[in-house]
Amino acid sequence: MSKYELIIEGARQNNLKDINLNIPHNKVIAVTGVSGSGKSSLAFDTVFAEGQWRFIESLSTYARLFIEKLDRPDVDAIHNIRPAIALEQKNPVKGSRSTVGTLTEIYDLLRVLYSRIAVPYCPQCGKEIRKWDTSQIVSELLEKHNGERAVIIFETDEPLESLKQRGFHRLWLDGEAKDIDDLKSQISNLKSVEVVLDRLVICDEPRLSDSIETAWREGKERLKAIIFRQAIGDRQEAIKDISSSYSLSPIAYMRVFSSKNSCDDCGIERPEPSPILFSFNHPVCACPECKGFGNILIYDEDIIIPDKRLSLSKGAIELWEKPGYSWWKEQMIKGAKKSGIDINKTYDKFTKEEKDALFKGNQHFYGINGFFEEMEGKRYKLHVRVLLSRYRSPVVCPKCGGKRLCETGLSYKINGIDIADLSNMPVSKILNLLENLHLSPMQRDIAKEALRQIVLKLKFFERVGLDYLTLSRQAKTLSGGEYQRVNLSNQLASALTGTLYVLDEPTIGLHPRDTRRIAEIMRELSSLGNTIIVVEHDKDIISSSDWVIEMGPGGGHLGGEVVFSGAMDEFLKTNTLTAKYIKGEGQEVKGKGIPAVSPNPLAIKPLLSLYGASGNNLRNIDLKVPLETLTVVTGVSGSGKSSLVVETLYLALARHFRIEPEHPLSHKKIDGIEKIKGVRLIDQTPIGKTPRSNPLTYLKLFDSIRKLFSRQLEAKAHGYTPGFFSFNVPGGRCETCKGEGYQRMEMYFFEDIFVRCEDCKGRRYKEDALRVAYKGKNISDILEMTVDEAYEFFSGTAEIKSKLATMMDIGLGYLRLGQPATTLSGGEAQRLKICAELSESRTMSPLRKTAVTKGMLYILDEPTVGLHHNDVLKFMQIIRKLIESGNTVVIIEHNLDVASQADWVIDLGPEGGEKGGAIIFEGTPDELKDAKGSYTGQYLKKYF
Repeated sequence: MSKYELIIEGARQNNLKDINLNIPHNKVIAVTGVSGSGKSSLAFDTVFAEGQWRFIESLSTYARLFIEKLDRPDVDAIHNIRPAIALEQKNPVKGSRSTVGTLTEIYDLLRVLYSRIAVPYCPQCGKEIRKWDTSQIVSELLEKHNGERAVIIFETDEPLESLKQRGFHRLWLDGEAKDIDDLKSQISNLKSVEVVLDRLVICDEPRLSDSIETAWREGKERLKAIIFRQAIGDRQEAIKDISSSYSLSPIAYMRVFSSKNSCDDCGIERPEPSPILFSFNHPVCACPECKGFGNILIYDEDIIIPDKRLSLSKGAIELWEKPGYSWWKEQMIKGAKKSGIDINKTYDKFTKEEKDALFKGNQHFYGINGFFEEMEGKRYKLHVRVLLSRYRSPVVCPKCGGKRLCETGLSYKINGIDIADLSNMPVSKILNLLENLHLSPMQRDIAKEALRQIVLKLKFFERVGLDYLTLSRQAKTLSGGEYQRVNLSNQLASALTGTLYVLDEPTIGLHPRDTRRIAEIMRELSSLGNTIIVVEHDKDIISSSDWVIEMGPGGGHLGGEVVFSGAMDEFLKTNTLTAKYIKGEGQEVKGKGIPAVSPNPLAIKPLLSLYGASGNNLRNIDLKVPLETLTVVTGVSGSGKSSLVVETLYLALARHFRIEPEHPLSHKKIDGIEKIKGVRLIDQTPIGKTPRSNPLTYLKLFDSIRKLFSRQLEAKAHGYTPGFFSFNVPGGRCETCKGEGYQRMEMYFFEDIFVRCEDCKGRRYKEDALRVAYKGKNISDILEMTVDEAYEFFSGTAEIKSKLATMMDIGLGYLRLGQPATTLSGGEAQRLKICAELSESRTMSPLRKTAVTKGMLYILDEPTVGLHHNDVLKFMQIIRKLIESGNTVVIIEHNLDVASQADWVIDLGPEGGEKGGAIIFEGTPDELKDAKGSYTGQYLKKYF
C-alpha cells in the first residue's frame, strides 16, 4: 500500500455502487461526468466527509463543540486520507454585517494598518490633527521662527492670588501682556485665563526648552506661542503656509501646541487610534444612526402608493384597501375633504403640501406616518412585523453616507483616504494605492508587516479573478462561485501543506479568459504538497488536470460507477462522453434543431428597451432585448452583467409588476413594458428553507400523489383524505419524529446525534399510512424513488408523468423525489424553478386564469452551473420550448455551449470593475466570433 495514494475500498454513499479507487496525492484530480453520476457523492460525501470526520475526532472534546461534524460515509475503508477542506459553491452568509473585507480578514488587517499610521483630520476645518512633545515644539520653533520674538503662554483656571504667589504676574488679554493687578475687575467672571510664562527671542534652545516644559506642565500639556514678525515681504508670505496658526494683528500670530490629538484651531480632540475604532460591528465605533449597516430602512412612498395614477377615492394607498384597514381609509377621506384635498385627483398631480399632509396628517386625520407609528407599537405580533417589512426600503444612511463608521473613525486617514473610502474601491485600485503609498521612513517601518499581508491577500484576489470586487461589498450578495473563489484566495494566502482540498466547480461565474488562472492556482496548491480534487465540467480545467475520474455512465441509479480513472494522456485515448467533448469529437450535435430566429432579430421582433443604465460600473448604456427570442448576455467577470440585467432591468420590471419592492439601479426609462405580461427571475436561491421542502412539494406533485393514494380501496375503507398522507401535518405521519424520519438527540458536550426513528424506522409514516399501496409501493417508497424511476412507475398517470418528463428533460432525472431542498445545489434549484414554469404551461386548464403562459420575460443567471456538456444540450432544448410558447428568455452566461445557440448576444466589457460597464458588442453569435476587442468573440471563434 503506497502512502502516496488515497485508497478507497467499497464506497456505497448515495448512488455509488461499491466502488474501489486509488487516487494519487499531491496532484490535481478532476472528477467529471453527467449530472447525477455520483461526482459529489464521491468527492464531498465520501472523501471530504471522511477526512473532516477524522480530523475533528483528533481534536479535544471542547474544540469539537464549535465545529460541525459530518456523518461518516458508507464505505468499507479509506486509507491515507488527509485533513480535508471543502470549498463549495454555496454562499452560507445571510447577515448584512459580513463584507468581503471581514470575510477574508483583509479589513481586520486594514484596521491594524490605520491604527498604526493613520493621521486624524479635523472634521470642521479639515486641518491635520497632530500631537506634540517638548523636543518637537523646540525643533519646530527653531526651524521656522529662528531669531523672532515670542511670548510663551498657557491657559489655567487657577485663582489669580495663587498665580501671583507663585511668581506669575502677567496675563495675555486682547492681544497684549497685562499686569494681573490691573485686570482683576475685568476678569473676575472668567473661568480661565491665559498666563504669560516667558518673553524671549527664539534662538536659545535651553531657555526655550525650559519655558516649554514649564508651560507644558502648568497648562496641562497645552500651550501657545505668540510669534512677532520681524519683517514684511517674503517672510510674511512664508508665514501664510504655516499650519496651526492664525493672525492676531499685522505684526503677530499664534501657534497652538498640544500633547493630545486635538485640532489646534477648533480644539476638537481625537482618541489614540486602536483597531477597534475602525470596526463597524462595535456598538461604540459604528455609526449611531445606522448601527454600522450603512443604510437605514424607511417607509417607501413607491411601495405605499404603487400606482400614482390613482386617486385617494380609487385606492391610491394600496394598504388601506384591505378589509382590516378600511377605517384608516375612511378617516383619511373625511379628513382630506375637510383639509381641502381633492380625493378624486390622481396622486401624481398632488402638490408638495398635499403630499406632506397625506403622510404627516393634520388636525383632521391621521396621516400615513401615523398609521405606521401605531403599527410600530404592535411589533410584538409576527404578522405586524411582516406587514411593516413589506413597506420599507433601505436607503443610504444620511449621517455616515453609507460608510458604517462613526465620525471619529472616519477622521483618520492615510494619504487623505479614510478606511471606508478605501474599502469602497475595487481590489485592483486598492492594491495599486497601497503599493504606492507616500509614507515617512518611520511610518513605513511601523506598517511594514501589516502592509505585506494585505498586499499578499489582495494579489491572490486578483489571481482568482475577483479584482473587480470591493471590500465593502456585503458577503451575502456574492454568488456561489464568487464566494468559493474568495475562500480559494484565503487558502492560497494560508500556504497550508499536506491538506486535501475538495472544490466544487471553481470556474462558476468566470469568463473562459479567466479559467486559466484557476488552473494555475490549483497547480500551485498541489506543488505545496496538497491534493486537489475538483468536481468540474469545464474543458480547460479538466485538460489541465494530472488525473481524471469520470463517473457514470448515466445519472441517478444509472450512475455511481467509475467509467475511467487515470492520467490525462490515457484519458484522451478513451471514448467516454467527457473525453469526446475534450477532444472536440461529436460536436456535430451542437445546436442541432435549434436555428437562430433571424440574422438580426432587432429588425423583425418587438423590443424591450432600457435607456441610460448607470448604476454601479455601468456607463450610461442602452439595452435592447428582442422579444420572443433567446438573448445571452456575456462578458468577463465584473463587467456589469448582473448590474444591468438583474439589478436594473429585472428590478425595474419587478417594481412595475409589483413583484419586488427593491429599487432598481439608476436608469432613465424603459420602453416596451406593455409588450410583456410579466417577468420572472429564475436564480439559484434555494427552493425551500427547511428539509421538509423537496422537489415533490415544490412542483406540487405531492398533491397529485396524495390524492392518488387517497383513492385506493384501503384508504377509502378507512376514510383517509389526501391530507392524511402529508408528513407536514398530523394524520398519517409518525408523530414521534413529526414526519422527519429521524430524531435529534442532544449530547451536550458532544455533538448532537441524529438517529433513525425507532417507531417508523426512518419511513416518516405510521403503519396505517404505509399499509396503503399503489402498484405495490407505499407513500414512503415513492419518496425514495428517483425521477427516472418514478417516470416509469407513474406511466399511466398523465399529470404526474408530464411534470416528471420535464425534470428528466432538464437533466434532473437522478434526483430523489423526497430529497430535502436544503441539499440541492444552486444549479439544481434553478432548474427546478424552470420545471415549475414549464409544468405550469403544460398543465394549464381553462379555469386557471391567473397563470401566465405567454408573453413572459424569463431572466436566468448562469443556469448551466453543474451541467455536463450533454446536459447543456438538453437544457437548451427546454429553453427553446419556453420561447416557442411566446416567451422571451434572457440568460447571463459564460458557457459557450449556450452563447453559441443564442438568437442575440450582448457582450459587456471590455474588462471588469471600473474598466467595464460598456456594451462592446450586440449581434448574432456568428457576428460575435469576428468582433474585435471582445474576449467572448475570441473564445467563440475557437469554439466554432
